[in-house]
Amino acid sequence: MMTVKGFQVGVVGTNCFIAANSQTGEALVIDPGDDAAAVADYMDRNQLRPAAVLLTHGHFDHCMAAQRLAEQYGISVYVHENDRQIMENPAYNCSGMIGKNLTFHADMFFHGDTDHLSAAGFEIDVYHTPGHTPGGVCFYVKNEGILFSGDTLFCESVGRTDFPKGSMSQLVQSIHDKLFPLPNDTKVLPGHGEWTTIGDEKQYNPFL
Repeated sequence: MMTVKGFQVGVVGTNCFIAANSQTGEALVIDPGDDAAAVADYMDRNQLRPAAVLLTHGHFDHCMAAQRLAEQYGISVYVHENDRQIMENPAYNCSGMIGKNLTFHADMFFHGDTDHLSAAGFEIDVYHTPGHTPGGVCFYVKNEGILFSGDTLFCESVGRTDFPKGSMSQLVQSIHDKLFPLPNDTKVLPGHGEWTTIGDEKQYNPFL
């Protein structure tokens, strides 16, 4: 069974999630933002063993702490290959918004339209959902009925597309093609803001 702990981290209130396997004590860190200390403290206090850092995309507010956590725990950072250039280029990863020119790196890359990852005892479908960034992804854990949607889909909103390499038409198509076919009761845990469900977003999201 998956238990999820959410944190709001950083200057823009990014949602970081720790998804733990209650049977094994393994855990996934999803979008750690810039607060490695808070993540590590929670892990240590709850005797969890990190298995991987999963990034929904390469913007600074989601990935600043990823490399530090990977080094601390000896684990890998995963992102879609189409966001490698986002992470490695300060002009694209938006770190200039906080007055810095930062570069980030990942260890493992998802490929193509739909990928699959087995980690921490969970089977995860990785949906490529470009629009907010070229390599944006959502992580769907079917057995748990949970979707980690990053900055693709929010509660009654969608991710911004006015950043470099963003596309509103791509984003809307990604949501309609990849996310809306999921069961209505699927819990949506977004990169910012409140949790929601697929059914609620079909009914109430004004962008869709």
